[in-house]
Amino acid sequence: MNNFVYGFFYPFKCIKLFFIYPKLIAYSIVPMVINLIIYGTIFYFTFQWITGKANDSIDISNTNFLIEIIKTFLKVFTFLLVILVCYFLFIIFGGIVAAPFNERISRLVEIKFFHHRTSNELPFLKDAVISIKEELKKVLFYLSVLIPLFFINFIPMIGSTISIVVGTPFSFFYNALDYLDYPMTRSMRTFRQKLQVVDSQRSLSLGFGCMAFLLTVIPVVNVLMNPLLVAAGTSLYHEKKYGK
Repeated sequence: MNNFVYGFFYPFKCIKLFFIYPKLIAYSIVPMVINLIIYGTIFYFTFQWITGKANDSIDISNTNFLIEIIKTFLKVFTFLLVILVCYFLFIIFGGIVAAPFNERISRLVEIKFFHHRTSNELPFLKDAVISIKEELKKVLFYLSVLIPLFFINFIPMIGSTISIVVGTPFSFFYNALDYLDYPMTRSMRTFRQKLQVVDSQRSLSLGFGCMAFLLTVIPVVNVLMNPLLVAAGTSLYHEKKYGK
């Protein structure tokens, strides 16, 4: 439990890194702008589509009390659904596009604060290709679990319960993997090895992943906090000696 709590609050411990070495702030600007554009686009079109479907499902000209209650409930449900859909899409597309820039943040933390430099440093473009390739592997892993859970959700009586019980810890685990991944990629670990490394300190990883999930699901906050989570994931990886 102590490890879970430590991992949960660890991102906030790493805020100081950006003030100790301001270059991290400069490195964060590009991925923040990219993620803001991606998330804003996803949010706009998702909101338009879902609210359009919601409005079509009810007669908005009817103004009796019961209809007003249903409208209010529908608005709240629609907003939460938009947030959830945007989270899933942002995890997929935002991670892929911003991966090369997140890699630079992670590498800088590794060098400046842990004096660790990998022997296989590559030019930016080659590094970008590798980063995007590894992101695609994570996306396939994510979808391989998410899609079955989506269909399980339709099983009467128990489907929703199974989805929540399995999906919640999986989301925490995936978010931990997502932000611990950068130093593991530089160490040339296979994807199977990465899963084993993250699971080797499960409680710590789930705590960190839980906070990463909470910060990632909140609109705008997710864009601002992404560089912090990248730095925190790299710092946690070396501080707690994952995989050693």
